[in-house]
Formats: sequence, C-alpha cells, structure tokens
Amino acid sequence: MDIKTLGIDIGKTTFHVVGLDTKGHPRLRHKFRRDTLLKYLGNPPAMRIGMEACPGSQWLARKLTGFGHEVHIIPAQFVKPYLKSNKNDTLDAEAIAEAVNRPTMRFVPIKHCEQIDLQALHRVRDRQVGQRTSLISQMRAFLLEYGIPVRQGAGLFKLDFPRIVTDETNELTAAMPRLLDRL
Repeated sequence: MDIKTLGIDIGKTTFHVVGLDTKGHPRLRHKFRRDTLLKYLGNPPAMRIGMEACPGSQWLARKLTGFGHEVHIIPAQFVKPYLKSNKNDTLDAEAIAEAVNRPTMRFVPIKHCEQIDLQALHRVRDRQVGQRTSLISQMRAFLLEYGIPVRQGAGLFKLDFPRIVTDETNELTAAMPRLLDRL
C-alpha cells in the first residue's frame, strides 16, 4: 500500500493505527499489541507518524524515530477538532493522522530520557511541597481550635512547633501533642 502518514492512538496494551495515502484517504486500519507494532514499523520505509501526547508517547516516539520515521507528538486539544464522529480508538487514530499533516500544527518536542527524569523529579518535588503545605495548614487549624495561632510559612512553623507542643501552659489535651507529633 502507498501509505505516507500514520496516526497512532496509544493504549496501555493495544495501539490503533490508521494509515493515510498521499491524498489523505484512509488505507489502513489496524489494531496492534505493543510488540507487534514495533515489529511492523521497524521494517517499512520511513513515514510521517503522529500520536497524541499521553503517557507512553515519548517512549514510542523515541523508538520510532530510531527506526527512521518522522514522528510528531500532538497535544490532545489540537487533535479534537479533527474527530469526525463519536469518540473511539480507530477514529481517534484517524483524527491524529489528519492533524499531523496540517501545516500549522504545533507539536510537543520529543524528550530525551534525561529530560523525562528531570521532569519527574520536579513533579515529585512539587507534590511533596504541596503535601507538606497541606499538612502544615491542617496542623495550624488544629492548634487554632485550642486558641494557639501559629505564624505562616513552613520555616516559621518548624521553629514554633517544638515550643508549642512542650508548653505546659497552653490548653492542648494530652492526645493532641501526640497526634501533632506523629503528623
């Protein structure tokens, strides 16, 4: 077949692929497992391949680029206007194949493994900072229930906290300092 463009809808275990010819007409509709997709795309001549940005798209893009294909990752919101009917995996793949051929389409850059590692590190740190902030806010609220205001900010909280839980003159019950200490 004279397929020049592929749209791949990525799933956890299966991938729906739609191939377009040079005129943009669908000529291939197929469902692959992960291992068979890589075998299938390892041999044919280089093609233009599009996929939505999602977990796994960076990995697949690096693999397919290594096979010599021209791979583009498209943000999901840019694919949606090309969906012609109700959403399903094959129609998503067709919309992706059409979107990747648009001359003004914007793509997500393909990241190296080191960039993904750094991004993961930043996301984990952001989550931990958010959890810490939430925990401190909850502890401050508990202390306010006993008439004990605590200054805002993680650093100030860490300074004030030991003094507050060991202060015998405040109105904390015996259980509250133990609970706060565990938190």
